[in-house]
Amino acid sequence: MERDFVGYGKHPPGVVWPNNARIAVSLVVNYEEGSERSFPDGDGVSESVNEIPYPPGPLRDLAVESIYEYGSRVGFWRLMTIFQDNDVKVTFYACAQALEKNPEAAQEITRAGHEVCSHGNRWEEHFRLEPEQERQAIRQAIVSLERTTGQRPLGWYCRYGPSVNTRRLLVEEGGFLYDSDAYNDDLPYFVTVSGQPHLVIPYTLDANDFKFWNAPGFVTPNQFFEYLKETFDQLYREGASNPTMMSVGLHLRIVGRPARAAALDRFIKYAKGLPGVWFTRRIDIARWWLEHYR
Repeated sequence: MERDFVGYGKHPPGVVWPNNARIAVSLVVNYEEGSERSFPDGDGVSESVNEIPYPPGPLRDLAVESIYEYGSRVGFWRLMTIFQDNDVKVTFYACAQALEKNPEAAQEITRAGHEVCSHGNRWEEHFRLEPEQERQAIRQAIVSLERTTGQRPLGWYCRYGPSVNTRRLLVEEGGFLYDSDAYNDDLPYFVTVSGQPHLVIPYTLDANDFKFWNAPGFVTPNQFFEYLKETFDQLYREGASNPTMMSVGLHLRIVGRPARAAALDRFIKYAKGLPGVWFTRRIDIARWWLEHYR
């Protein structure tokens, strides 16, 4: 895992998106509800990442469990309606165990034409796993997601960050067209893994609803909307001469709440109201890049 502080530098590739779009907008929904740490799943601890930090110690936290349940029970369907009403297709970073617990949602993702990208078998830190454990987790996720959704995942994204072995294991497993385990660019790029080119489509932690749960972060829906809008506006201006990409990170239990969902809907309508904007799935970005920029 060599570090690269240069990237494209002063000479970004002459990107030409479909229909000569100035910007590719990738909405990403993290489907994690049901795969987080919990007593019912035998972890002996409750998930600590929560709407309001209140660590219960070695006790079962029913409040946290119910917050996560909201995401799959309500938030999922609210976002699916917004995507349908605005005619946009998105990528789901899906934890396999989470979709096993909501088969109707798993099937709806595929039926609606969205992408299923593997977010692991469970919502766990892969950098804490031994190589063989990680290898097994990758394989379990593929098998499970293919069974619940009918799609073999072609992309990969870890919880927070990968291990030093993740990309090598993905290449050894085969079948993946890209991973998004990086935050270091506004465009896709290739790295060499085990002697062959491997595509990285960078993700984001700033244009991300998780900042509602992180302090300092978003408090009001308007702050979320304004941040997305300012990010989009800057990239849109740059895209007049150098077309680029914008990622937006979403979570069912966070932006699926009514006021936050309204802000997301407002942003999508705003961006779609301008010419030269390509709302697309990450797999479509990957295929375009592999075809034109390999």
